[in-house]
Amino acid sequence: MTRRRFRASDVNMSLTPMIDVMTTLLAVFMVTTPMLMTGIDIDLPRAGTSSLSGNDHAIQISIDAQGNYYLSDQRLPSDEIVKRAIAMRGENPNLAITLSGDTHADYGAVMMMMGKLKDVGFQRVGLRTQIYDKK
Repeated sequence: MTRRRFRASDVNMSLTPMIDVMTTLLAVFMVTTPMLMTGIDIDLPRAGTSSLSGNDHAIQISIDAQGNYYLSDQRLPSDEIVKRAIAMRGENPNLAITLSGDTHADYGAVMMMMGKLKDVGFQRVGLRTQIYDKK
């Protein structure tokens, strides 16, 4: 039985497809990460005395007191936010969304956004509140 030695020239492996995949993944993470971690400063309603274990990796959608919609800290129309959420769901099918409505926000504006998200198939949509302090 003869033993064959491999030389570097025998291995014909192209790194281009691997580099393309890594570059694409880097671009996706660079675009979506800021949207997952930031938001605007709003006055959240108080509810409950203990915090719920939430998803820290959810998209943050906020509604301010004037009824303006924000994806992360970027003000956008509600339909544009839904389109972007659908695009992000293409990269992560288990994507969760957290709605943050200002205490003085119109209840209808908050529920309209929740309804639009449910209509396009988002099942994991939650509402963010502050912990109620009895002091």
